[in-house]
Amino acid sequence: MGASLSNLADGSSGLGSGPGLGDIPESCVACVFLNLTPPEICNLARLNRAFRGAASSDSVWESKLPANYQDLLDLLPPERYKSLSKKDIFALLSRPVLFDDGTKEVWLDRVTGRVCMAISARGLAITGIEDRRYWNWIPTEESRFYSSVSLMCNDWEFYRERRKRSRVFLGKQEERKGFNLVAYLQQIWWFEVDGVIKFPFPADSYTLSFRLHLGRFSKRLGRRVCSFEHTHGWGIKPVRFELFTTDGQQALCECCLDDTEHDEINGYHKRGCWIDYKVGEFIVTDSDPVTEVRFSMKQIDCTHSKGGLCVDSVFIIPSDLKDRKRGGVLK
Repeated sequence: MGASLSNLADGSSGLGSGPGLGDIPESCVACVFLNLTPPEICNLARLNRAFRGAASSDSVWESKLPANYQDLLDLLPPERYKSLSKKDIFALLSRPVLFDDGTKEVWLDRVTGRVCMAISARGLAITGIEDRRYWNWIPTEESRFYSSVSLMCNDWEFYRERRKRSRVFLGKQEERKGFNLVAYLQQIWWFEVDGVIKFPFPADSYTLSFRLHLGRFSKRLGRRVCSFEHTHGWGIKPVRFELFTTDGQQALCECCLDDTEHDEINGYHKRGCWIDYKVGEFIVTDSDPVTEVRFSMKQIDCTHSKGGLCVDSVFIIPSDLKDRKRGGVLK
């Protein structure tokens, strides 16, 4: 069976006659590739020369790029993308592109080519963040964005092989100023985290969410452990999440971050794990003019203190892709 498939792929049959996949014109293969996803194209490129040639076609890969992909390239030095093919540009943009002094990252979803973004805690305005009586910065490798993007990029055998021969996809290792740290709140009375992003998002529907963790985590003897010594106050009053856009769209929701009822099986199941709290959705109809989104999370009832919370990042991703985000729980 395997031999028969191999013969079909290279254009021959076991009887030495009859057409095979290798006889399909490259232009026809390229037309088929227009309807496939990038991972599917990369897998089929290994079949034979015609498929490999079609998988390198600029017309195929330009159809996978967002209409304003040049706006993303403009965030990079010109030498990083000058003279690259559209296939190489897609591979380059499927990796994180840093901007705003390394506190924000944007990338293309590897299956759909749609624009996704992450904003680190360093890119947010956090009340009292400079006062170590209230907040601390914790080094971590648990960044949801860091692990998911690394996994997405390493999935592609086709690109992995090319990266062995060229540094065009990785470039010089850039400093990730924001995504190796999370902000840890020990205790505070006035809790407020604000953010704003101005970006030429392509036309799409987007979901904005905060990634939070109740309790302080660390590694001990190679195992992950959590401390809830400072975790308090999140079950008394809800946290208020909001977003506003320049064209008048807004969303508001409230949520208690800490469950007061104990689950005999899972314990306090909101504690000790990263949870994505959905703030709301907004719709972009055109990348010009640039979309401005303001967002916040607040618990400013000063009748009680609260603490023991990690703030990792804010995600803005196409709404129907949220279920494909790896790890965590979306509330």
